[in-house]
Amino acid sequence: MEQRNQTAVMEFLLLGLTERVELRGPLFVIFLAMYLMNLLGNGTMISVIAGSSQLHTPMYFLLCNLSFVDMCFSSVTVPKLLNSLISDKKTISFSQCIIQLYFFLVFTTTECLLLSIMAYDRYVAICNPMNYITIMNKDVCLSMSAGSFIISFLNALLHTLLIYRLSFCNSNMIKHFFCDLTPLLQLSCTDTSINELVIFTGGTVIAVLPFLIILFSYIRIITTILKIQSTGGRRKTFSTCSSHLTVVVLFYGTIIFMYFRPPSSYSLEKDMITGVVYTVLSPMLNPFIYSLRNRDVKTALRRALQRNVFSSSR
Repeated sequence: MEQRNQTAVMEFLLLGLTERVELRGPLFVIFLAMYLMNLLGNGTMISVIAGSSQLHTPMYFLLCNLSFVDMCFSSVTVPKLLNSLISDKKTISFSQCIIQLYFFLVFTTTECLLLSIMAYDRYVAICNPMNYITIMNKDVCLSMSAGSFIISFLNALLHTLLIYRLSFCNSNMIKHFFCDLTPLLQLSCTDTSINELVIFTGGTVIAVLPFLIILFSYIRIITTILKIQSTGGRRKTFSTCSSHLTVVVLFYGTIIFMYFRPPSSYSLEKDMITGVVYTVLSPMLNPFIYSLRNRDVKTALRRALQRNVFSSSR
């Protein structure tokens, strides 16, 4: 009986971004272009870092991990969104919804943790440069990166198992363009207090704690930079972490607005726009933010392009 109640709703209906037929074509083109730019930009970043020995440092190793996560992050939600824009079928099965939720949580959590690790890396590089190589050695970087993925997989597994135990026996319409925790909890016809408690405690550990690490790191970084006598030295030092700070503001700004605002201010339109920003726009912009503001990446990219042009002309 419990299993039958749990699967009374066999599929969900994703309402998507819009019901207006005349907007689906233009939106499909826009989101397809953004998704392809995401894959191209992050894929290029990974290739450039892997192919340039000058970029085999902890900072660029972490950046390579971030690019991989950004590619996967958008791939969890955007293909289903594109399909819903060009077809009338907006349904997603219960199992597919759970799988999408699981990997969405995995890559969201991993991004939070990686951004905090990258902030710590910049803190050590600027505030303790003499011991940087010792503190941020290869084994430490590998361990922190692997740890962020392991924690993310376990955290996502916990949330999806708690969702799986719920009964969905009323409406099956998800007011979003992908399966997220909040819309699913709103559809449940059973008690969700345990889920909400785990979301609150887990969110505190997974999102707030890394954010505090980032905040502490940048307070120390800014304090150290202000002690530098020359204006040029301050500008050069800050430029090494300005790209990361821009990504942090973009990612955490949307996450905080999405999940930490008062319930009375929730609306479908706000959730849709915010969801697009941190699942589509932010992962697409990250490689361009890093490449346009980073001299080493631009130099390595230029050399890679010159090698390809030279080899193709032979």
